[in-house]
Amino acid sequence: MKEKTPFLKRPGVQTALASLLCAVLGILIGFIVLLLMNPAHAAEGMWAILKNFFKYSNNTKNLMYYFGSTLVKSVPVILCAEAILFAYKAGLFNIGAAGQYTVGILACVYTAVALHWNWFFALLAAIVAGAVWGLLGGIVKAFFNVNEVIAGIMLNWIGLYLTNIVLGRETVMDTTKSETYEIVKVNPSGTLPGFLQGLFGGNQYMTIAIPLAVIIAILIKIVLNKTTFGYELKATGYNKEAARYAGMNAKRNIVLTLVISGAISGLAAGSYYLTGIEHFKIASSVPGMGFNGIAVAFLGGLDPIGAIVAGLFVEYITLGGQYLNTNYFNPQVADLMVSIIIYLCGFVLFIKHIFNKNKASVGAVNANAVTDADAAANEAAKSAIEKTKTPDTGAEKEV
Repeated sequence: MKEKTPFLKRPGVQTALASLLCAVLGILIGFIVLLLMNPAHAAEGMWAILKNFFKYSNNTKNLMYYFGSTLVKSVPVILCAEAILFAYKAGLFNIGAAGQYTVGILACVYTAVALHWNWFFALLAAIVAGAVWGLLGGIVKAFFNVNEVIAGIMLNWIGLYLTNIVLGRETVMDTTKSETYEIVKVNPSGTLPGFLQGLFGGNQYMTIAIPLAVIIAILIKIVLNKTTFGYELKATGYNKEAARYAGMNAKRNIVLTLVISGAISGLAAGSYYLTGIEHFKIASSVPGMGFNGIAVAFLGGLDPIGAIVAGLFVEYITLGGQYLNTNYFNPQVADLMVSIIIYLCGFVLFIKHIFNKNKASVGAVNANAVTDADAAANEAAKSAIEKTKTPDTGAEKEV
């Protein structure tokens, strides 16, 4: 009969506990920072961050409106996390998600503002752009053995400058505001269809991007765990040579993994910018959304559903900074807390290792016990054979 795994030894439980511990430690360290900045108002500041939009609890409409805004702003980081964990499960570290997200911005904003495309085709353009950027990284990885991290970093900067050049044109950029024109004004058909806007206090930025992000997460979980294709991708990631020996096309799997990951990153850009909540500005650095996705992916335990929860949490804390009293604190304290949590995310796997340490020790003891028992049994068998031999001829006696 199969032995039942203790509750605390289950991988899912350990991942949740490790992620929760990282979040709590990040909040505690953030509180210490607040104490150092202004001891008299530290508790008030921490409460403001944690309370967030619940400060409007006496006004349901405002509460739901700001709750909706949190959901909208969580979508891109969640989808970037999904893109990164999908590649990571296949053994690839897609740091190029930031660049794929950037070219996704280029594609969706340009097609919606300059070409006046419908939202569906603008979103599709973002997906295709991200996929093409992932394809470039996949090709140099699979056929030229260039590390995907190096290729991704280079493509990130190329994508940024290309986006700056194209979206800096007068047909797209409102030079009086130094940002792209509002899609809802120049091309209303270019914005995503609304989703439960009435329920969320008339929030016009609530769109189908939210259920779409959930659907993508579920699809990724199914593909990775329930399909032959997902098994092949993970097998290639574990051992490329073994996968090739088993008849799998390792190069094809590498390219496909980064293409799909890039497409999801492009979708993240389209799902955010086509809501109209954000306008692109000429940037000197690669958007942090792709890099934040790395932290969210690990904080979520590299699980597609866990990434949704982690993304909501990170965005909740980030937006909580705007409720700080600026007479006592800089609102960027919330960003500092998120940065600490992101840093601690690197210890999620280490914490899981500690959880399993005792189990491993017990397993080692049991293995040694089995080995000793086998050795004793072998010695007993040899002794029995020796006793059955005659002293003179060494021939075995008949039994």
